[in-house]
Amino acid sequence: MARKLGKLEAAALAYVQMRNLRTVKAGELAAALRITGKQERELLSRMARAGMIAKVRNGLYLFPAKLPLGGVWTPEEATAINALMADKQASYQITGPSAFNRYGYDEQIPARAYIYNDAISGDRSVGRTELTLIKVSPERLGETEQFETPSGEALVYSSRVRTLVDAVYDWARFDSLPRAYDWIRRDIEVGRISPTDLSETTIRFGNVGAIRRIGALLEQMGVQESVLKRLERKLTPSTARIPLVPGRPPRGTLLKRWAVILNG
Repeated sequence: MARKLGKLEAAALAYVQMRNLRTVKAGELAAALRITGKQERELLSRMARAGMIAKVRNGLYLFPAKLPLGGVWTPEEATAINALMADKQASYQITGPSAFNRYGYDEQIPARAYIYNDAISGDRSVGRTELTLIKVSPERLGETEQFETPSGEALVYSSRVRTLVDAVYDWARFDSLPRAYDWIRRDIEVGRISPTDLSETTIRFGNVGAIRRIGALLEQMGVQESVLKRLERKLTPSTARIPLVPGRPPRGTLLKRWAVILNG
């Protein structure tokens, strides 16, 4: 059954659609509809609670191009992400489970998108889109691919090789080890990525732990010595040992070059 719109709700939707707007900031409707700021806040809050529009943040709302039959709408993930990032003038890239699914590593469609960006941190909800925002320095953004949704929205993801490095570097957040090692082995074996590209991306965007673990993995795979030496040069001598698979008992062969225990 279609939702019966109130007079102000109908006027707000008509105003936004007539001007082909998707986002509305506090103050716009007050001026256009000749209502007070308090009335505007109450109107926007009422429409958001009813599911007609989606709150991006306090004072910023997403409106539908056209309200669906039934009167309930939620923005698609790309619309929600791009609205939030544009508002913060942030550069971003989607990584973690969404990227694992995008590149075919994991068939599960995640309920939450993880986003590296240079502006904000924390969990957010925009409509039904659940986001975990991870603020990083601008230097930690890069190696991306842009994909277009069926509706024409563009989304920025970590590239395939960057996604694999993220899976090792940020394993605790994404619960991605030891699965990521299988993804790396398979992609190298079939030629989707090269050991050289993986090593360069690891050096640029990984940390010491990621360099050591990926170095140990590549040594096990028998890649070129020049690739291993490039990784090794980024390390300082250390007697501190780390397991290849965090969370498992640190028992197994020790690869002294990387100070990594092959425990899985």
